[in-house]
Amino acid sequence: MKTPNLAKLRKEMEKTLVPKRYEHTLSVAYTAANLAMVHEVDIDKALIAGMLHDCAKCLSHHKQIAICEKKHIVLSEIEREDSSPLIHAKAGSILAREEYGIEDEDILNAICYHTTGRPDMSPLEKIIYIADYIEPGRKHAKQTAGVSDKYLYNLSQARKLAYDDLDKALCRILSDTLAYLAEKGGSVDYMTRETYEYYTHKVMCLD
Repeated sequence: MKTPNLAKLRKEMEKTLVPKRYEHTLSVAYTAANLAMVHEVDIDKALIAGMLHDCAKCLSHHKQIAICEKKHIVLSEIEREDSSPLIHAKAGSILAREEYGIEDEDILNAICYHTTGRPDMSPLEKIIYIADYIEPGRKHAKQTAGVSDKYLYNLSQARKLAYDDLDKALCRILSDTLAYLAEKGGSVDYMTRETYEYYTHKVMCLD
C-alpha cells in the first residue's frame, strides 16, 4: 500500500470539518494509533482510518445519500432517515477512496462500519469503532435537565477493556448503545443488532 501523506490528510480534514468535529477526528486517530500499538495492528493504517472516519460527516444528509446512490450502495431505511447519524460512514468510505486516494480495503471497511459495526470485523475495524467511542473528548454520562444518559455510563470500563480485549470492549459498547436507543425510543439499524448478537456469542459480555 502506498501510504498517504498523513500531514496532508490532517490539513484536508481541518479545512473540511467544523472545529469540534476536527478535534474529535484528531482524538480518534491518535486513540486508534494507541490501540494499534497495543494490539499489534498497523499503526499507519489506524491513523489514516481514524483521520478519515468522519470525512463525510459535515456534508448534508441529501449529499451523503447521493454519494452512496451514485455508487449503488444499499442503504437501510434507518440510514435514509433525515436524522440518521449512520450514513456518513458509508459515504465517507467512498470519499476516502475517490477524494483521498485510499485503496486499502481494510481502511475503507473500518471507515464504512465505524457507526454500526458488523459481524467478524478485522482488528482495524474494531479499533476504529472503539476509538470513536472512547476517545478522550467523550465525557462520562451525567444528569442533564433531569434526564439520564446511559450511553456513556460505562465509558471507563469500555476504555479499560479496549486495551485488554477488543471483543469485550465491543460487547460493552454495543450493549450500552442498544440500551441507550431503547431508552430513547430510537431506531436500531439491523447491522448494529447483528453485530451485537455476533459478539455476544463470541465472548461473555458484562452486564
